[in-house]
Amino acid sequence: MNRSYRENAGRGSKRRRLALIAGVVMMMLVLQACGNQAGSGGSGPAGGSAGSDTAEAAGSGTGSQAPAVLNFGYIGSNKLNVPGGAEGWGLYKGIIQEELKKYGITEVKLTGFPNGPDQTESLISGRLDFGSLGDTPAIIAYASGAKTRLIAQTSAHTVGYLIGKKDGPKTVQDLQGKTIAIQKGSFMHRYVAGLLKQEGVTGYKLVHMLIPDATAALARGDVDATTNNGVAALKQLEQGYTHLDDASAHPDLLGSSATVVSEEYLAKFPDFPKVWNAAREKALADLKQHEEEYYEFLAEIGDTTPELAKQVNPISDIKDTAFTGEGTKLLEGTKNFLVEEKLAKQDFNISDWQLR
Repeated sequence: MNRSYRENAGRGSKRRRLALIAGVVMMMLVLQACGNQAGSGGSGPAGGSAGSDTAEAAGSGTGSQAPAVLNFGYIGSNKLNVPGGAEGWGLYKGIIQEELKKYGITEVKLTGFPNGPDQTESLISGRLDFGSLGDTPAIIAYASGAKTRLIAQTSAHTVGYLIGKKDGPKTVQDLQGKTIAIQKGSFMHRYVAGLLKQEGVTGYKLVHMLIPDATAALARGDVDATTNNGVAALKQLEQGYTHLDDASAHPDLLGSSATVVSEEYLAKFPDFPKVWNAAREKALADLKQHEEEYYEFLAEIGDTTPELAKQVNPISDIKDTAFTGEGTKLLEGTKNFLVEEKLAKQDFNISDWQLR
């Protein structure tokens, strides 16, 4: 009887030990699974389960995750489907793509837009992740509630031209009561409005037209003057149209570029500003080692000559850092003017918009 009792007790004790060991093993497996799941999430909402369109940063050491496809908008249209500047050079040569691959971005989709307002609409709607455009439409959009952040101002010397029709106005003062074609909400809109205010010209009429339509309207004589910039403006002047003014004579009316990213994309990839600006600076360093090739590249996308491309877009205009004091001052002046003229819906601090 005692022997049987001891044997049963021994078997019961063994079963309890096995059950305890099995329980500990199961708990360790659960904890390990939880740890793996938490570790796969990255630093933002984009780090979901397997099968999502994100890829973990490779070799970055940050643990950040980025969607595999990056949607980038720029102003213009050309056969190479890239912008100018360091960004365009870097994308054209593949320098930026190689840098972005380190963070899981395997494709950059580029879309050209005729003007800034059209681009900001696509950014707000979520069709774009970020874009490079003129400062004026970027400011107007942010002042209207667009959830964007300014991550770079790569140029602060964009020159707008005011061009009169043939046998039409000869001076800015001659625009009193005249009709001027502008791209509403563009940096050239801001330039013309600011210029006419400084010169005391009143009674004029501004009509919104994209540059191709405005050019045709000027040729027909339907408008008295129009705005343009870059190579296109110089070509118009060569054709005999009247040079009324340009922003190079008014430093406070120069345009600047703005690289903005949606807050929605930042939530997915918080490290993007740092990653993008570093890739852009690497592209700029390479560009400076190949100046003649760069101007040939600009000539190809601008349908012009390298000499004219160098005149209009000198490398010296490209900023080698995301922000400069000169550029921020220009942004402040542009923003203040837009608010005073009620072109921007509300005032704000540039520093609140910038993401340094």
